Amino acid sequence: MQPLTLPADGWHDWLAARVDAQLAEAARLLDELRAMDTGDALRVLELWNDADIALRGADALAGLLQEVHPDPAVRELAEESSRRVDRARTERGQDRRLFEVVEDAGLSNLESDAQRLREHVLRDFRRSGVDRSDDTRARLRAISERLTELDQEFSRVIRDDVRSVRLRPEQLAGLPEDFVAAHPVDEDGLVTITTDYPDYLPFRAFARDAAARRALTVAFLDRGYPANDAVLHEMFALRNEQASILGYQSWPDFDADVKMIGSSPAIAEFIERLADAAAPSAQRDREQLVARQRQDEPDATSFDASCSAYYQELLRRERFDVDAQQVRRYFDFERVRAGLLDVTGRLFGVEYREHDGPSWHPDVAGYDVVADGHLRGRIYLDLHPREGKFKHAAQFDLVGGVRGRQLPEGVLVCNFPRGLMEHTDVVTLFHEFGHLVHHVLGGDQRWARFSGVATEWDFVEAPSQMLEEWAWDADVLQTFATDADGHPIPRDLVERMRAAKDFGKGLFVRTQLFYTALSYLVHRDRPADLARTTRDLQARYDVLDYLEGTHFYASFGHLGGYSSAYYTYLWSLVIAKDLFSAFDPADLFAPDVAHRYRDRILAAGGSKDAGDLVADFLGRPFTFDAFAEWLDRAPQPSS
Repeated sequence: MQPLTLPADGWHDWLAARVDAQLAEAARLLDELRAMDTGDALRVLELWNDADIALRGADALAGLLQEVHPDPAVRELAEESSRRVDRARTERGQDRRLFEVVEDAGLSNLESDAQRLREHVLRDFRRSGVDRSDDTRARLRAISERLTELDQEFSRVIRDDVRSVRLRPEQLAGLPEDFVAAHPVDEDGLVTITTDYPDYLPFRAFARDAAARRALTVAFLDRGYPANDAVLHEMFALRNEQASILGYQSWPDFDADVKMIGSSPAIAEFIERLADAAAPSAQRDREQLVARQRQDEPDATSFDASCSAYYQELLRRERFDVDAQQVRRYFDFERVRAGLLDVTGRLFGVEYREHDGPSWHPDVAGYDVVADGHLRGRIYLDLHPREGKFKHAAQFDLVGGVRGRQLPEGVLVCNFPRGLMEHTDVVTLFHEFGHLVHHVLGGDQRWARFSGVATEWDFVEAPSQMLEEWAWDADVLQTFATDADGHPIPRDLVERMRAAKDFGKGLFVRTQLFYTALSYLVHRDRPADLARTTRDLQARYDVLDYLEGTHFYASFGHLGGYSSAYYTYLWSLVIAKDLFSAFDPADLFAPDVAHRYRDRILAAGGSKDAGDLVADFLGRPFTFDAFAEWLDRAPQPSS
């Protein structure tokens, strides 16, 4: 098996031809499956799997290129291709003859993994409305096609809506020297700062000028508005209609039915449980931050997103002797990228060999993943911002792994600076790489449905959140975090960073609960005024005040892919803390536990339910205990 060969040029024609071929192959295989009149259950599933491989291949390629390719024409073709794939999947899911073939074939001579596949396929048929009337199925198809269009439009608006503020040079006071140097004064004597992450994140953390921070934060939190307001209203209404047609009370009921959490009421209970647990530490965080703010602004009446990062950074510097501008000296991008590969290679027993082949942009770096002398897959790292590119950080599939047939290939898409990185960027890089290594190591599956990151969706963040812990360990960081003179980051600095990390976690959890509640309730209740709902939910769950004149929901990209399930991040964090409790903090590379984790969690892909995978690794079901202990642990200021 060899990885996919990407073109050096001619991407438009190559994408069109490949998607056409894969859709045609899927159609041919499904025709063959429809024509079967035998009860050979295994052959039925093998044909289904072959067609699924073709559909997933077309979907992955189109889904990636619409977010990363520099040519707008290729991105437009990729969006069109995604719609074609979704249409084919919808038609497959509503095809009664296919359903009858799979159901009638029964379970004869099927091993447990094949039985599991059959159960999932039949469940998907029913969730697609296969048993409904012709008119109802036609309406479900129309809803599906329109939702695909709306999701693409929602993402495209966010991707393309880059806003900026123009400031006087003195308003950059407090920013690192390299940041200031990278933002020269224009002919009008002003400096332009954009809402792209490499500008926005350091500016919020370091700019002393409160008015300038506020102006940029307002611009950032107003991206996507007003264009996405109508898009979201229609999206929520159609999702609700789809759920109602299929017999569910609301979209969250439909969506949660196939996740670990199980039901819509369970999401509401989870939100309130964590809100109560985080309330004391969150209130302490806010009181300390507001007190520090009033030293600078005695008449301040609010504490909002334009203040939070700046004053958290300030208190970490003053109380814990952690200056992020000094810390970033140790995190040069090139060294961090190399260190990430070294750390994860050592942890999971793999080697990354540079692949010098074509890709969609010169910034992209490719690596072959090798284990025990065998090629296991390929990864691509696309880590810097550019016009027309996805604005957040995520892992995308390129090829799904299938045992003996095709190697897994994945792509990490982020927006990091090219020089020195904040430590928060390093943590994000480790997090997102967790998804990538999960995709590759979990890609040795017989059935495409269970390949890679294929568990219930509310588990998928847990392996990535756990891998963040390696970005906070002094022994780990000292292997790659060095300054310009080659001196490794001091151990005592890392310990102070860890102590400072504990400050603000209550605020973090409550802000995440605000996002979680917004994601859930706009789908459950479908309010007419999204801005008012956003404001009310922020007041209820967040400890930061609403920032007047903003419409955060319009650029809350997770309302697309995650829909009502943003709770996934905190649910997975509970599991991640429990998973990490199995590791020895004194030796995070201990091979027995690292390899057991690799084999029982990552390499298993979606071959078992997530709860069973966790129990296989821990020797027991997961609990809230480790998360509660982490949340209750008070930060210890530097003496």
